[in-house]
Amino acid sequence: MSEPLNRTTNPLADVAASPEATARYLADIQRVLLDIGKNLESLALETRVHCRDTHVEGDRFYDAWMRAQPVERALRDVLKHVEGVTKGLERSAYKRRAHDETVTAVEKKRKEKALEKSRKKNPPQLNTVPGNSEQQVPQQEDMRYGNPTSIYDLRNDRRSA
Repeated sequence: MSEPLNRTTNPLADVAASPEATARYLADIQRVLLDIGKNLESLALETRVHCRDTHVEGDRFYDAWMRAQPVERALRDVLKHVEGVTKGLERSAYKRRAHDETVTAVEKKRKEKALEKSRKKNPPQLNTVPGNSEQQVPQQEDMRYGNPTSIYDLRNDRRSA
């Protein structure tokens, strides 16, 4: 089993703590991998040319091509994996930044939830003075009919007449 990493001795602890530093570090690795990918593409082309040109006496016209296929396929797979790793590095940098934004938003969401919960428990009270019976809350009108909203609605108002 591997022993746990100590934060003080691990040089990448500071990089992991900051999303900007993580993005810079992953971008550096991606540049190196893209450079390696270019070199591998050149190697694949040169290998293809060499392997397909290697003929043995008695070969049919496609035998050299058939012998070259496994080599070409292996190099093609390596190139696909390098491309996948570079895309994964990009995705990782994005996810790291999104994680940091989510963490900063959690506190705000929790405050909003607590405020909403307190509003549900203690609904707003009407501004009435307790013990003063002279002040009465006006009775609500019949909600089936609305008040006219413009002068054109006056002729459709059923309560007026």
